[in-house]
Amino acid sequence: MAKITAADVNKLRKATGAGMMDCKNALVEAEGDFDKAIEVLRKKGQKVAEKRADRDSSEGVVIAKINDANTRGVVFSLNCETDFVAKNDSYVELANELGDIAINFDSKEAFLAADFKGMTVEEKLIEQTGVIGEKLEIGGFEVLEAAFIGAYVHGNKIGALTGLSEATDNAEEVAKAVSMQVASMGATTLSYKDFDPEFVASETEARIAEIEKENIELGRLGKTQKNVPQYISMSQLTPEVMAKAEEDIKAELKAEGKPEKIWDRIVPGKLERFVSDNTTLDNEKALLDQVFIMDESLNVAKYVESKGAARVVGFKRVSLA
Repeated sequence: MAKITAADVNKLRKATGAGMMDCKNALVEAEGDFDKAIEVLRKKGQKVAEKRADRDSSEGVVIAKINDANTRGVVFSLNCETDFVAKNDSYVELANELGDIAINFDSKEAFLAADFKGMTVEEKLIEQTGVIGEKLEIGGFEVLEAAFIGAYVHGNKIGALTGLSEATDNAEEVAKAVSMQVASMGATTLSYKDFDPEFVASETEARIAEIEKENIELGRLGKTQKNVPQYISMSQLTPEVMAKAEEDIKAELKAEGKPEKIWDRIVPGKLERFVSDNTTLDNEKALLDQVFIMDESLNVAKYVESKGAARVVGFKRVSLA
């Protein structure tokens, strides 16, 4: 058998990231053959992966990558079992290396089958499972293409991409700000206009039932009960609904004895409050209709408009939570 030298061990360590003894033992088992030693480590990883298949891998890092033209981005998570591993520099380095590959693929499946230094990405993850001793896997995987792509990653735990319709002078600033919004607040659609009517109706029914249930308990305790909204989305606030709301406000002002000549100064503010109280779903789920986290006097759509920037045409988000 060929003599195993320190240089052989270091070469294998550099190639795989495995520990010194693991590399030495693999080389001994492979009788000094470098490629066979890598296969030994990979088989070890496979055995560890099989044993830990049912383990929770909710820790890790989220990576966002954008191509040089700023027209394509990918955001994905490399998951592991513990925060200790996730914070390791070599683990983050591996995730970034994977990101350079991921930017070229449209799906997680294609990415896992891609080449990583002579093996597939999936094989590399199996190998590293043996090296690290924890389950490793790709979690969320999202790709976005647009005229301009911006990204934001918060604490290696949440990543977001935002696509704009044009590469304007301030596109980078706007795309990053909106990506921060996406990372912080989450969303499922761009605008309330994209909601499915059946989804809105179902959500309305569920939320009304929940508040009514809470109010029963609040009433039992002698506490102030919550207002039960009639609506939860701007998609429900038709011209007829808004006209009726205005009529109700004016009737209320009349009952309070407010002079009619001052109604025009009061009604707009009350209508704005009516809209705010009855569009909770939009603020939670529709990105452009959310209150902008950097300026609560604006929603995201108005922020983008104030910058004279291009339209937001898409977004993606991946989170470890």
